[in-house]
Amino acid sequence: MQKLQSQGVHHITLVGADKQTSIDFWEGVLGMPFIFEQPNLDKASESHIYFDPGDGRLITIFTDENRKPDPNRTSTDIGCVHHIAFSVSRVTFLQAVARLDERRIEHTGVKDRGFMDSIYFQDPLGLLVELASYRFEPPHGFTHAEVLMEAHKIRVARRDYAIAEVHLADAIQNLVESSRPTLSNDRSPKNPY
Repeated sequence: MQKLQSQGVHHITLVGADKQTSIDFWEGVLGMPFIFEQPNLDKASESHIYFDPGDGRLITIFTDENRKPDPNRTSTDIGCVHHIAFSVSRVTFLQAVARLDERRIEHTGVKDRGFMDSIYFQDPLGLLVELASYRFEPPHGFTHAEVLMEAHKIRVARRDYAIAEVHLADAIQNLVESSRPTLSNDRSPKNPY
């Protein structure tokens, strides 16, 4: 028996209300270009609109002009989506509170997650959306996930509660040392002063 190996998220499809509500939120608030529209091929009464979230993947929405926006929080029952998170650059993240406030969109304010910072707010249909900004850049040739996995190992070995910046810094050092050769006989930390 073999696995069906995933190679990334292809797209996420959400159930929307009318088309303009989706365009105003996904493009007008989150800056995702509206790239194309076609009928929902499984339900002719709906439209299927597509947005580019910034990484070449897709966020798609099934819309129906007869549905009205309902801002009540979407279900968090077992099997339901709790929230969807989008990566933003540090400079964009630093502007997020002011830009949400300007639109009078209620939000949580900045949440410290140790390895990243987050802000949460709801879309016009009650879906919880997170803007997330990593506090680190992975070394060349590595992904954020690889740094986080290494940081997790360090955190567990030290019996710390959650990943913190020190774990990230040490993880990055470990990954660089394990992947980059040196002519030095001793790579241990030094104080040349």
